[in-house]
Amino acid sequence: MMKFGSKNSANTPIKCTIRLLDDNQLLYSEFQINEKGSSLISRICEQLDLIEKDYFGLRYVDSKRQRHWLEPSKSIFKQIRDMEADNILFSFRVKFYPPNPFRLKEDITRYQIYLQLKRDLLHGRLYCNTSEAALLGAYILQAELGDFNPEEHIDNYVNELKILLKQTLQLEEKIMDIHKNELKGKTAAEMETIFLKKACVLDTYGVDPHAVKDQRGNQLYLGINHTGILTFQGSKKMNHFSWSQVQKINFEGKMFIIHIILNEKKQTIGFKCPRGSSCRHVWKCAVEQMLFFTFPSSSDVPNVVSGGGFFSWGTKFKYSGRVEREILEDMTITRESPSVTRVGSLRRKSSSEPPTPSNLVINQVAGFNSLPRSLTNTSEEYNTSIDSSNQIDNSSVLETLLEDQEIMTSKIEQEVHHEEILNDHLLIDFTTMGTDGSPLIQSISNQQSGQKHLETTAIRNSESSLSFLRQTLLPVIFALFMMVLIVVIILESDFDVIATIRKAPEIAAFKKNYYEPSKDFLLRRFIRSKIF
Repeated sequence: MMKFGSKNSANTPIKCTIRLLDDNQLLYSEFQINEKGSSLISRICEQLDLIEKDYFGLRYVDSKRQRHWLEPSKSIFKQIRDMEADNILFSFRVKFYPPNPFRLKEDITRYQIYLQLKRDLLHGRLYCNTSEAALLGAYILQAELGDFNPEEHIDNYVNELKILLKQTLQLEEKIMDIHKNELKGKTAAEMETIFLKKACVLDTYGVDPHAVKDQRGNQLYLGINHTGILTFQGSKKMNHFSWSQVQKINFEGKMFIIHIILNEKKQTIGFKCPRGSSCRHVWKCAVEQMLFFTFPSSSDVPNVVSGGGFFSWGTKFKYSGRVEREILEDMTITRESPSVTRVGSLRRKSSSEPPTPSNLVINQVAGFNSLPRSLTNTSEEYNTSIDSSNQIDNSSVLETLLEDQEIMTSKIEQEVHHEEILNDHLLIDFTTMGTDGSPLIQSISNQQSGQKHLETTAIRNSESSLSFLRQTLLPVIFALFMMVLIVVIILESDFDVIATIRKAPEIAAFKKNYYEPSKDFLLRRFIRSKIF
């Protein structure tokens, strides 16, 4: 395993895995230690034949299970330095959902938006009522299975497919009825168009829910998209602050703060996040969305700073890339629109084990190891739903689902892949399942595996100690030094202005009772002892 920060790591390519929107595909790539995020994003979009790349980004989960977007203008290594070198996983996702997908110039870009929305529907982020869910589910069936065939589609054929987060028998029957009687003859491209038209007008379109609490301690979910900032309680949309109402966005510790103008009055609304790191992530997402959709030009975008305090410098964010208006007005795309390669990716509920990667065939393409692979783990994403109901209706809650479980599964698969290359004697057993249904790895190997784990743990503990020293201890020492310096200047200098301050009774009493005794002690202890 490459050791981050070692002498040999500067010129050693760092391997990483990219999970695409179609779960059947992974890409293996490499990047240099000084390479910026924009370079990796561009290579992936080039591999996918995407020109309208500004809508997409790479997401990853750090060692503390906090999600981040890979910042294009910063070094990749500096952003993921706390991750294990052999377990670097990025997820290729839609970062900025276009308000109108049909203003995009190419069908291949719209197809990626369709894959993202299909994914959002499956994992509960694209929340909708029962009738809307049935329509969207039927559209997906027609797009990927084609016309209803009584010889192939028998009994409850939807029951074995994963389309929605919560599929009831009543809902599955409605999906099958629509598929059988209303969509005959529709092509995949036509169904994707109808799906996009329906999905892009939903309240939760483009919303990635963030768990927060209001000032009364009520559990809410914060959503940010092209329209502004939305709040949900359960399935009910509580507030919608449009970008035209938002004057300022900042955060302090765990508090995410929105400054708005409502009814011609300035108001400040705060939401408490679970951790300071999650609050900083929400703030960055909100700032990026507002800048991308509201500014006329990227050259007009200012640098943004927030979160500063007495013991911290604050967080500075520099926007990188084009804004939406520049993308829509770009007339340089003159190529003939490339054909869209559609691969059916509906998975079955019964497939619970990831495939054992015993026979890997790797094709090197433009710096990538492209490896299509079926990923069929039913517990792919971590569900943090606040409702355990099995029904999809208007009383259901808005689900917020992290990709941590998906990340964990992919890291396991990637680690297996790298270890097979390095060590032919590694044996993997995927038959043992954890208490939460996720697969556990039992490896029989030589002592290299344990040694690598100890090295990684030591590096991470060292970086954690340095981080604590830099962020907490040094600011405290600096503040104490400045306080002592100010006291000495006030009590020892001969300036007339300061002399007036020294005459104050409180200052005089402090000098007599505390400062002079401390000064005499230090002189006797450290200076006069050396003279004699």
